[in-house]
Amino acid sequence: MRPASRVREMPVLRVIARALVPMILLFGLYVQFHGDFGPGGGFQAGVIFAAGLIIYALIFGLGALRRVVPPILTERLMAGGVLLYGAVGVVAMFLGGEFLNYSALDPLTTGHHGQHLGIIAIELGVGIAVASTIMRVYYAFVSRRPGGAGAAEAPGDTP
Repeated sequence: MRPASRVREMPVLRVIARALVPMILLFGLYVQFHGDFGPGGGFQAGVIFAAGLIIYALIFGLGALRRVVPPILTERLMAGGVLLYGAVGVVAMFLGGEFLNYSALDPLTTGHHGQHLGIIAIELGVGIAVASTIMRVYYAFVSRRPGGAGAAEAPGDTP
């Protein structure tokens, strides 16, 4: 009996995961958007978010995760996160500042609002890139398991 099939026979674990995974994802969002005021930020939030999704895959199966987060989406989000990071710097340059000088994003005031906006955008790009990269690495490792169980899981493997 495969270890994953034993997990599917444990209803308590599945119920706990249904309650816990959304809380992990919500905590990841909290860390993401609280990072400019305290500890946290894009990297930490991306790792937390990816860990929540990987827990979801371990409990409900890889097929369920692939339906929620398709591998092609992770590739696009990896590029999108890096592009968002770079776009903030380029926009700052077009507004007369240096690359990633957030003060240039708000030229009408003292630059405080631009700093805040720039940090949020940069951290969002980092969070998206980190979460999607970790998910892509997870997909790569799982699909290369002996026997190919991760690569060809049946669509109806989870209820």
